[in-house]
Amino acid sequence: MKKNSATKDLKFDTKWTYAPAPESADHIQLKDRYDLFINGKFTAPASKKYFDTINPATEKRIASVAEANASDVDKAVTAAKNAQSKVWSKLAPAERGKYIYRIARILQEKARELAIIETINGGKPIRESRDIDIPLAAAHFFYYAGWADKLDYAFPGMKTSPVGVAGQIIPWNFPLLMAAWKIAPALAAGNTVVLKPAETTPLTALKLAEIIQEADLPPGVVNIITGAGATGAAIVNHPNINKIAFTGSTDVGKIIQKSLAGTDKRYTLELGGKAANIIFEDAAINQAVEGIINGIFFNQGHVCCAGSRLFVQEGIANEVIKKLKQRIETLIVGDPLDKNTDIGAINSKAQLSKIKSLVQTGIKEGGECWQSECAVPSKGFWFKPTLFTNVAQSSTIVQEEIFGPVLAIQTFRTAEEVIEKANNTPYGLSGGVWTDKGAKAFKISSKLNAGVVWANTYNKFDPTSPFGGYKESGVGREGGLHGLMPYVNLF
Repeated sequence: MKKNSATKDLKFDTKWTYAPAPESADHIQLKDRYDLFINGKFTAPASKKYFDTINPATEKRIASVAEANASDVDKAVTAAKNAQSKVWSKLAPAERGKYIYRIARILQEKARELAIIETINGGKPIRESRDIDIPLAAAHFFYYAGWADKLDYAFPGMKTSPVGVAGQIIPWNFPLLMAAWKIAPALAAGNTVVLKPAETTPLTALKLAEIIQEADLPPGVVNIITGAGATGAAIVNHPNINKIAFTGSTDVGKIIQKSLAGTDKRYTLELGGKAANIIFEDAAINQAVEGIINGIFFNQGHVCCAGSRLFVQEGIANEVIKKLKQRIETLIVGDPLDKNTDIGAINSKAQLSKIKSLVQTGIKEGGECWQSECAVPSKGFWFKPTLFTNVAQSSTIVQEEIFGPVLAIQTFRTAEEVIEKANNTPYGLSGGVWTDKGAKAFKISSKLNAGVVWANTYNKFDPTSPFGGYKESGVGREGGLHGLMPYVNLF
């Protein structure tokens, strides 16, 4: 009997390689030092302290960035409060929409420069920054610009008023996109903003501040201040902040929730995840393998909704795992600015240490670890694509979010079994189902305790679609009509 050509061993030890295709960074404009953006101007920090931000692929310094303290936070909140009560809330909604639309257009015009800066500062492949992050960021501003003068239609039979000043804290995995997710709906609803980007990836947020200046947004409507955890805590605890929007780890989310208990501040928390990606025997296997790759290795696995738990029905497990390994061996790990690169650099030394530690724990607990044979650069923060098999539901790498290119694989026999396994996690952000039966896709999706479930695809995002989770994956939704609700009072 002839062996199925689809499952033959592929040879990877050939001399065929892609020629380098680096994206030129000569045209980008970055300052050597960045101050805080408060009340429409770049202002030196009260602390007079700055910290370096680096390129994780080379470990080289890119720029120095101001470190905001409580005094700077107070200045930013005061500027936002004055702008909200005296200017922004008084503007006709259609005029607010014009400003938001203008920001979207400038983002499009500067898309190439922003994509390169996102890649240099964050480590993600240029293909992802160019084709996903920046276009989606612009799309969110366009989308909410359209809602600015239609809020009465968004909530039929109700009137709306802005909440006030929104304190927004964003993560390092999608810096500009997360800024757009948060700023755009806040502005559309008539609020003003104090935003803090992650300390490891502040540059595109600071470039956004320059775009806001270029768009001639009234001073104080958007304030962007940089710093670490203490800066974020000062924003959360400031008495004149009316709404907190946080995207980040579950541990920090719990701290924020405790801080806000007993106050009248609104909050949305988009936290961690440990998504189940479920492959049934009737799925299109080659398509599913591509979905698995996209689900876990997109942005080096630095994705809260990453499909980091793979459940494969027993009858096809061996075939899926074999094809998955073969596909992983074709992935290119290396220079994020090279357009051939599939997997870039880990965002920071601290995150790389966390990934390594959890992988070692997985091995100690009896998991079988397999890694790609690819070469990685000697300088920078890198981790090879990794698979684990022979893991239990109680395994640390199955239960804890790794936030890296590491996939834990389990098998199942029945739909009931996989639903129970998939839901056996403290998280509930996302999931995936692969099957050629539409009824099965709907049935399984409806039983997964997850805020977002993709069927026969993965990691698809759109500004019109709400995003958020259950359990320890957070509270509230961002995106779509749902994304406006935390920023308005209804009466």
